[in-house]
Amino acid sequence: MIVFDTGALVAIERRKQRMLEVWTAARDAGRPIFVPSVVVAEWWRGRTDRREAILGALQVVAVDARLGVAAGEAMAAIAGSTVVDALVMALAAMRNAVVYTSDVDDLEALRSFYPGVRVLAT
Repeated sequence: MIVFDTGALVAIERRKQRMLEVWTAARDAGRPIFVPSVVVAEWWRGRTDRREAILGALQVVAVDARLGVAAGEAMAAIAGSTVVDALVMALAAMRNAVVYTSDVDDLEALRSFYPGVRVLAT
């Protein structure tokens, strides 16, 4: 399974080669790509055909109490972590997923709370 953070969506939107390859391989293999709903809010800056196409191919996960609590606990344990990063990592931990991010250092800091999550650069 795969989870994208905001930077991954921006990279796809900007047609960065590495993320286009990840995107295409996941799509061709029928692998779902998950994003917490807050990532959509952080990324979306007005409708474009490209954004609409990207959004339509994602599995957007609502932030419920379980996900929120998991992220909050991570934030309490890791000084300086942000809500969006903690939610991305919590979702990846719950789904046993790999995370693609442009903020490797920030998400790597959260790996001490979620050691099973693999973090890859966009």
